[in-house]
Amino acid sequence: MLEQKIFDVTDPRLIRDLVRRHSWATLVSHTPARGLVVSHLPVLVADDDLAVAAGTEGAPPLTLAGHLAADDAEAHELGAHDVVVVVEGPQGYISPTWYGSGPHVPTWNFVVVHVHGRPELLAPERTYDVLSDTVDHFERHFAEPWTLDRADAYARRIAPGVSGFRLPAARVTAKAKLSQDESPREVDRLADALGSEQPWARPELARAMRAAGRRR
Repeated sequence: MLEQKIFDVTDPRLIRDLVRRHSWATLVSHTPARGLVVSHLPVLVADDDLAVAAGTEGAPPLTLAGHLAADDAEAHELGAHDVVVVVEGPQGYISPTWYGSGPHVPTWNFVVVHVHGRPELLAPERTYDVLSDTVDHFERHFAEPWTLDRADAYARRIAPGVSGFRLPAARVTAKAKLSQDESPREVDRLADALGSEQPWARPELARAMRAAGRRR
């Protein structure tokens, strides 16, 4: 990942907010039997992470909760080895034609978090809680949210095919490459282009760039 300090994200509130808004993640592990194993899954900021956010002494910097197919969990040997969970935020192509002055070459702006740690497998009832919390997380934006208890019998029948886990982070690395090395005027030009009607429009990335500019 980018080593330049200018792109570091260290504010835990910003990191948690990214996970909450971009919950589709990539899980990467390495096992003796299979080598690298990669899965894609939804993750949440764990409920008990609230204590961490409040500054509980000795607590991990972030705790995730998630679930995946039991067969995938077995392939990862989940709980036996350290893993990395990659959460990607807004990202997009930056064209040299958008700058007011030059020279420039194409680049890519992005926001990403890498969460390192050893997962803790959950018992069936706690796994079901993670499933319910995941549904609530995505349904909360609807006027009439659907809840898992509306299909409780069916959901509990198929839930054994899923493995839930917690991931207390041993290390969190977050980066936001948002043209911080450009002038405020150039950042505005790039954000205007990303927010316009063009093939590589990325309005959320434009907003992230403007927000990063305000935090300078």
